[in-house]
Amino acid sequence: MALLPMIFVLVQSLIQYPQPAGDGLDEATHRRMEERQELLVHEMARLLQELEEQDKGGGAVLSGALQQWPFWVVAGVLLLVALWFTCRRRSGEASNNDVREGEDSVDGREECMEVKVQESSDASEQRSREKEDHDGGKRESGSDGMEDREKTGYAGNEQGILLVDRIEWPVEDLERGCSVIAELMESLTRVFVDSVSNSFYPVPQEAIGVGSAFEGWSPRDWDGVYRVLVPLNPPPGHAFHLEPNSAGQVADRTFNVRVELVCTCEKEQVEEKPLCFLHHSREELRQKQKRSLLETLCTSSYLDVEKTSRWFCHLVRSSWLQVPQWHSWYVVFQPCSRSCRLELSKGRESLTVEMLFGVRRGDSDIFVVSQTTKAAITASTAWAETYAVAEAKFFRHIARQLPCESLHLKCLQLFTCILRGTGFSSSTWKTVVMHVLTTVPLSRWHRRAFARRLWDIMAYLDRCLQLTHLRHFVLGNERLPAEISLPPAMRGVVPPNLFEHLARDPAAHREARQAYGRLRFRLGVLLSSH
Repeated sequence: MALLPMIFVLVQSLIQYPQPAGDGLDEATHRRMEERQELLVHEMARLLQELEEQDKGGGAVLSGALQQWPFWVVAGVLLLVALWFTCRRRSGEASNNDVREGEDSVDGREECMEVKVQESSDASEQRSREKEDHDGGKRESGSDGMEDREKTGYAGNEQGILLVDRIEWPVEDLERGCSVIAELMESLTRVFVDSVSNSFYPVPQEAIGVGSAFEGWSPRDWDGVYRVLVPLNPPPGHAFHLEPNSAGQVADRTFNVRVELVCTCEKEQVEEKPLCFLHHSREELRQKQKRSLLETLCTSSYLDVEKTSRWFCHLVRSSWLQVPQWHSWYVVFQPCSRSCRLELSKGRESLTVEMLFGVRRGDSDIFVVSQTTKAAITASTAWAETYAVAEAKFFRHIARQLPCESLHLKCLQLFTCILRGTGFSSSTWKTVVMHVLTTVPLSRWHRRAFARRLWDIMAYLDRCLQLTHLRHFVLGNERLPAEISLPPAMRGVVPPNLFEHLARDPAAHREARQAYGRLRFRLGVLLSSH
């Protein structure tokens, strides 16, 4: 008789147990199932305890239990039903987890397939946006609608906002360092002009800040050196002519700076300028005038980098005591054969500045400088072509146009610092980001679209890796702002391929693709964790 209540409870549980209406059960149903399962276990334990107390012998217990066969049938059926629902629920949860976490998988072929699918989606979205931008005003309202959806509907907006606010941002330190260096160079330039006014040495012009520090960002591998470029103009009676060397690729070209004497007879008569080097005898020039540049800093009529470097360092040393900064900063000159490097210190604060010097190509923003390129420069008369000034002007132009002036810099900061060690250099990331800035409308570079812009950069890098082709940003780029001046021949040149080494080396290309897959996974994890 003690078993009748228990049998009643079991039958009631079986009858009233909720049946699934679809592929899954809601949370309340799962909770009721668990409560009834616990009740069943408790009642069965109590029943067995009562049987053991009534029948002391093992045989009596077994006989009593067998006599209650209806109970065992009902209990067995109910247990099977409960187990079936439990397995079904766990299978559904595992399936959902696979769907949610499939993108984070990095093992086997599943990772590659997921990466390719997502990349294709990103690329198609990017091409769609480019097409809309090309249509211009014809679909202005549609473009505004897409921008609104980016601001409110993109799933990664909130994660992107949290991430962009947490990026370590050294902008205050950089601005402080750049300000100190700019003031120092302004003071030095005034002294330089006075020092060379009565000689025939190159005339230093206003220094130009170049490199990541003056662009507003700092990669992880930044050496902490603030670099400035000091343009050199020819002295009176001289002219500079740039002659390209035959060796070297277009992106790593070097030039010789040929120094030529020019006639100054007309200026000599009107303005009482120095004697003309071409139309006065050597004896007269030697007695009345200082030596020409050809006799001081040149090797075989070409401006020598190492001789110019020694002269420039001596000029800085002799000018230091004439600038106001010498009262508050202690300076240490560091030896360098192709530039002038000095370390400034004041208390706990220290700054290192490297002064490069160069010659401008015509009236453009392209220079040949004393700094070496990737290819080793052995000749002392070889000057490397640089695009650093044009790139710095591009970043200043972008900062004035963007809704969030530092968003593109935070993208660079993230890829070069937080996601470092993926095999892509800081210069590669900089080139990719600059290309994306000329592809995605600047109005879409706002804080809420930070995550989307990161995936745009990834999609652009993916296409470049697939094609093993990354175009040089300055050479042959028709999308450069008009304020950036290039030599006429440079605008029509075919842009060099910065990924040419990947096209020639399949193993390096395969390694780069694998690095991209790891980078994509790390970016996904980073965004999902914020």
